[in-house]
Amino acid sequence: MNREEAWQGQYAIETSATVDVIWSIFRDVAGWKTWNAGIEHIDIEGPFSAGTWFTMKPAGEDTLRSQLIAVRENECFVDETRLGSLVVTVTHRIERLGPTRTRIVYAVDASGPQASEIGPAVASDFPDVLASLAKLAEGGHK
Repeated sequence: MNREEAWQGQYAIETSATVDVIWSIFRDVAGWKTWNAGIEHIDIEGPFSAGTWFTMKPAGEDTLRSQLIAVRENECFVDETRLGSLVVTVTHRIERLGPTRTRIVYAVDASGPQASEIGPAVASDFPDVLASLAKLAEGGHK
């Protein structure tokens, strides 16, 4: 019997930035490449809401087409990318820790062929991406 591979990983950073500022950065999909060095080009095909598709070209890779499958304002958004039988889901959460502390969490769930290789590859730059996002947010990005 052929068992399906699966891989999960979670990365987080704490910041003094507010939930509203972080959410405004998330909603600005065209601006993602300014704080995520792994994005060469990105286009969203509609509003920042569940069901909307976007295309993203990681540096040195083929363009990927992904869909926002959940969007909860000032809380989280989830995107899903399918490559044949492989499914990679990334949850981007904002957790209010107190009046001056916020945690940003990226959680990856990969399932299907080569999930145990692709999942870690997808998530490999998440610590750097989170650090850049927190730095931008702490600068009061609007």
